Amino acid sequence: MSTPEQMREAVARYVEEIHRAYVAQAMTFPAAVRGRMPLLAPGPLTVAAVGARNLHVLATRDSLGPVRGPEVELAGSVEGLSWTVRFFDPVVLPELSLIDESSGPAFGEVRHALGVGTVVYHFVASPGSGLSAHNAAHVGTGLAGGHSAAARDFETIRSRVRGREDLVDEMAGAASAGLVRAHAMLAAAIAPRNAALSAFAAEARPDPDAVRRELLAAVGGRTQWQPPAPAPLAQPAKPAPLAQPAKPAPLAQPAKPAPLAQPAKPAEPPS
Repeated sequence: MSTPEQMREAVARYVEEIHRAYVAQAMTFPAAVRGRMPLLAPGPLTVAAVGARNLHVLATRDSLGPVRGPEVELAGSVEGLSWTVRFFDPVVLPELSLIDESSGPAFGEVRHALGVGTVVYHFVASPGSGLSAHNAAHVGTGLAGGHSAAARDFETIRSRVRGREDLVDEMAGAASAGLVRAHAMLAAAIAPRNAALSAFAAEARPDPDAVRRELLAAVGGRTQWQPPAPAPLAQPAKPAPLAQPAKPAPLAQPAKPAPLAQPAKPAEPPS
């Protein structure tokens, strides 16, 4: 039976291995892609290990305030990425005891109990063997792959919706913050004639990856896309040739006058 201290150390090592794998995978991407990966963004990073019925591991850029009373925090860093792990259970945060996870992890309720609005990642881990370095490497690599794909997709979408770049930036921010409904509504605003995006925007909890992929497809997809060629201008119709004026009928030649009758010669007088 692990003690609380051993459990906290295991979780802290698990988070460290996730971040190590994430950074290693990120280094294989172009610099511009790395620059848009949320875990590598500058600023404080807090990882909350929340013990409800499930063990939630949640990274956020929001401040959780100073450590108070029975709270515990452990600092960590790897390859220039620094963070602090904070531990919460029903003793530290009584609201957690009211969360019902009998039918599955209650991601939204856990975030609400912590009061966080932005989330870099949030998943459920299994205590014990589920916290192994091997599992952590898979999680970190997959997380980096997902974040890099999202970064590339947003760059592509942004380049194809001239005049609506600010909406794409807001959509990327909503994705990083875990604001899935705002994310879907912004996608629908970027492509208002897309019926699938309008349907996503009406859902209670749309899948952000599906929303992003649908918007990407709506603007032409990721591979070898070309803007549609403008329709060729209609060639003006050639004017009908002007009718040639009819040649005038030849003038009638005046009839030749009948020859004048020769006067009869006078009869010769008798001799």
